[in-house]
Amino acid sequence: MVQLETADGIDAAAAEWVAREDREPLTASQEQALAAWLEGDPRRAGALLRARAVALRSQSAAALGAQYDPAAFGGAPARPSRRQMLSWGASGSLALAAVVAGVGVAAPQAHATGRGEVRLVPLADGSTVLLNTQTRVRVSYDGQARRLRLDAGEAYFTVLDDRRPLVVEVGDRRIVAHSGAFRVRKLNGSPIDILVHQGRVEVLGDNAALALAANTELVMSESQGLGAPHAVSDGEVTRELAWREGKIAFEGETLAEAAMAFARYSDTRIVITDPALAAEPVVGLYSANDPAGFARAVAEAFGAQAVSEGRTVILRRGPAPIKVS
Repeated sequence: MVQLETADGIDAAAAEWVAREDREPLTASQEQALAAWLEGDPRRAGALLRARAVALRSQSAAALGAQYDPAAFGGAPARPSRRQMLSWGASGSLALAAVVAGVGVAAPQAHATGRGEVRLVPLADGSTVLLNTQTRVRVSYDGQARRLRLDAGEAYFTVLDDRRPLVVEVGDRRIVAHSGAFRVRKLNGSPIDILVHQGRVEVLGDNAALALAANTELVMSESQGLGAPHAVSDGEVTRELAWREGKIAFEGETLAEAAMAFARYSDTRIVITDPALAAEPVVGLYSANDPAGFARAVAEAFGAQAVSEGRTVILRRGPAPIKVS
């Protein structure tokens, strides 16, 4: 008969893992061992998050010195009891909320791009955030974590190794990384899309946690579960990140979907009047800021016309209109 591990045993093992992380960065073999341990029991992810939260709060209190009096700071939150900790279960969002509650956070600094603009933002620790068109992030570092919030748009995070985790908030989800590179996209009316390019990240939310390795994508709703991650090829990663070079890559998307993609980067709109033409698949790499050039190229490929009318390019099939002089 298999004997289940007790909650106390899981908590003790989680505390040991946190102690190892605190002493020095985990080696590759230790990272693999930790991942295997987490997969062994669904309760372990929550225990690890709780242990990390308690460790961070303890470090914060120690930094304030032995004379620190919580009452002098307007009723600072007390350390959670064991009963409270156990009631959290595997809730990553609650565990991280405890960290935030116990640590002072500096006023965030906002960075934004306009339509068609791509901008690199260097961060205080040497990490960077590349903002795609119409993107807004807020950055707020403190002694315990490197915190950012993606309000809207798309951003590529390159994370340098640091004792503090980098935490990206998007909606009510949190993405945690210590090093590596990943892209997060949050567009109106679309699910949150996370693509891990290098390294490993953890996604927290909805009383659950997911670990994502390199070449993995996760598309998730803001109101439902985290969803299921799936592997992506190197070619798919390259196409997804083509915007970093000012390009848009298509691999079978419809012409209508391509027109919507160009609308993110330019005030010039592509209007397709023929439903059959709108459903045609598109393949290729195009300049993101040249929708008119794209329209001319696909018009030639599909035997259509591209007619410019002010800030609109109309794609249609059929005979060219007769110009009256």
